[in-house]
Amino acid sequence: MNKATLFARTLILFASCHSLLANAGQENQFNIEIPTLSGSITVDGHFDEPQWENAATTEITIETSPGENITAPVTTEVKLYSTDTSLFLAFTAYDPTPSQIRANLSDRDSVWGDDLVGIKLDTFNDARLAYQFFVNAYGVQMDSIENELTGSESDAWDGIWYTAAQRTETGYQVEIELPYRVLNFDNSTEQKWGVELVRFYPRNEQHRLSSHQIDRNNSCQLCQFGVMSGMSSLEQGNDLQITPSVVFNRNSQRPLELNSDWESENNVEPSLDIRWGITPSTLLSATINPDFSQVEADAGQLDINNTFALFYPEKRAFFLDNKDYFDTQLNLLHTRNIVSPDYGIKLTSKVGDHTFATLATNDTHTNFLVPGNLSSDIASIDEKSQNFAGRYRYDIGKELSMGALVTAKTSDDYHNYVTSVDVKYQPTEQDTFIGQYVVSDTQYPLGFSQTLCSNDDCLPDINCDLNDCGVNERVLRTNSTDAIRGNMYLAKYEHETRNWDAIAQYQSVGEDFRADLGFIEKVDFSKFVAGGGYTWYPENSGFSKIRLSGDWDISHNQAGEKLEQEAEAKLAFDGLLQSYTAFGVVNRQRVGRRHDSASLAIENNTQMFDETMGWFYANMKPTRTLFVELDVNYGDSIDFANDQLGTKFLLNPGVRWNVTDSVKLNVSHVYRTMDVDDGRLFTANLSDVRLSWYIDIHNFIRVSSVYTHIERDPSLYQYGSPNKEQQNLGNEILYGYKLNPQSVFYLGYSDGLKSNDSIDSLMKTEETYFMKMSYAWIL
Repeated sequence: MNKATLFARTLILFASCHSLLANAGQENQFNIEIPTLSGSITVDGHFDEPQWENAATTEITIETSPGENITAPVTTEVKLYSTDTSLFLAFTAYDPTPSQIRANLSDRDSVWGDDLVGIKLDTFNDARLAYQFFVNAYGVQMDSIENELTGSESDAWDGIWYTAAQRTETGYQVEIELPYRVLNFDNSTEQKWGVELVRFYPRNEQHRLSSHQIDRNNSCQLCQFGVMSGMSSLEQGNDLQITPSVVFNRNSQRPLELNSDWESENNVEPSLDIRWGITPSTLLSATINPDFSQVEADAGQLDINNTFALFYPEKRAFFLDNKDYFDTQLNLLHTRNIVSPDYGIKLTSKVGDHTFATLATNDTHTNFLVPGNLSSDIASIDEKSQNFAGRYRYDIGKELSMGALVTAKTSDDYHNYVTSVDVKYQPTEQDTFIGQYVVSDTQYPLGFSQTLCSNDDCLPDINCDLNDCGVNERVLRTNSTDAIRGNMYLAKYEHETRNWDAIAQYQSVGEDFRADLGFIEKVDFSKFVAGGGYTWYPENSGFSKIRLSGDWDISHNQAGEKLEQEAEAKLAFDGLLQSYTAFGVVNRQRVGRRHDSASLAIENNTQMFDETMGWFYANMKPTRTLFVELDVNYGDSIDFANDQLGTKFLLNPGVRWNVTDSVKLNVSHVYRTMDVDDGRLFTANLSDVRLSWYIDIHNFIRVSSVYTHIERDPSLYQYGSPNKEQQNLGNEILYGYKLNPQSVFYLGYSDGLKSNDSIDSLMKTEETYFMKMSYAWIL
């Protein structure tokens, strides 16, 4: 028996000895039995149907933050009952000063900071995933999925459920219907779900109120749910959702040249999504030409003096549904790498302690990340590709999870195969061990590395030709006629108590490791991190939480050459006016760009720089209508373009002003400079302005502008001659109607303007008129 097998069996045996097969939710925390009643009701925010007279009744009585399990400052009554197809909830939120209730008409998932009521549900009662449903006093919905395995919380998932709210003389009340078809659960056993009822009461502080106590000495939040039982004969009906959509757009473009001509194109893009709940715990999804139309302008990003690829989140409904079933500690599946599929199919299921997930699509493009240890970038192959991902996880109670993931991305003369195994073990409420091991096999097309050439990456007086190509790290990482194989592993330990926490982590990624369906931007490195902190919870003070923390890390390439060493100290405060303030100091040693770009060596090929930087961040909500934040950075920073040390200054203020309950203004600005010995290298400004009018809970109009202005001194650039000045301006006006997340109508116009040294005033280079319609048929 090898050591790995012996270790796995020991974990299982030890876990069994600790009665890990018990349910995660604890009846001594909170226990409520839900009656099953017949007859439908109208979700209108009024509790006048007879079913509410026979519903289970409870209250939200405990403040868990900032107070630590003290009596809630306000009263919240909750009624719950079940039918065969839905769970119904009625919240009565009393308020001593109803005029101070914070509520706004807004986008779905964007009312954090408002008065909210809601429920968290662990439908398998195994402390792995929890659905979260919250509603504000206007009926605006927020839903998300909390993943205990990865410690993440994602609001990208959107279910179709129904809400209504009413303001009253004593506060507000909310009525909710959660159809069982939006939930995954095991209908073969008696229903005992983990549950927490929650109210957020934001005033001078953000009060979090709960149906039961939360122990800060227990690092597992989902393990502390109460139990909801009694629901019987649950059905999902046919649980078939068909969502056709169509996007019409007219796009016109022209190059940034004087007297250039416009080229216009009309496009019609139909698509179809099908979602079939075969059983309450098994979901089959399919898509044809999944919609990826960009109907709202992305938040502006200032990409300057950056050597690694930017991350963009997934937005397509097909890929987001049950996305958490594929998650591991490492980001090995990032579906934005599947750019333009014609079709896709996905099957996810949970049976007892076993979770399965598979995904298969084609792609009319083949895009992937070419990683390195000093830079990364997106690359493309002009071929169609096939993509596959499969995940299995075995949960032994709430303390132990073991899993495996495989991914494959292939085309005619290219492939990338990835196989991973992972384990998460929590022997106590305070301790967590995490391990993951991954191997990959990659074959690039013949001559592919030549397509990544760039003579601009070569420094002067250095012979960096490779087959008459300007060599860069991307070229060297892909210059192989044979398949390359690499591995990656992660070992992590976390200890978290009420006041103390500590972490130690070691990660190693081989130089030939690739995860082309994931987002692993760094390879050929190993990194060790150790850190921790102490948290105070003062009473009768202007601060509700004070945290002092720090960490130290060191990174080398696989040849043992040092890439970076960093130490950071941080002090943070939660206080009055719903404020958060943090500041810290970072000292870092790290290498700049390679002198000889034809070599991957670090020693005698790079310069080690010593950076010291201070940073400050603060936000607060001083009134019910105003939120302000400020981010400041100042100190040493490597100028990667010229391989020298400079001084960085970043100022990033932001304001969110609810002019009325239905009109919102968001303004943010980034001001960034880099100074070097001979003067100001660059000054960059980015302004993002968005004005939204929410006509009602379904209709809105938004006007947005994102403006970027970068000024450089070309005489200070040693290895190139960039534009002295460049500007970009993107504008959009959008009307939207959302019946639910999948039934929408959008109508809008957007344009783009640019300028540079040759065209010194903003010139329109792109404009688009677009319309999108989709409707979710629920059968």
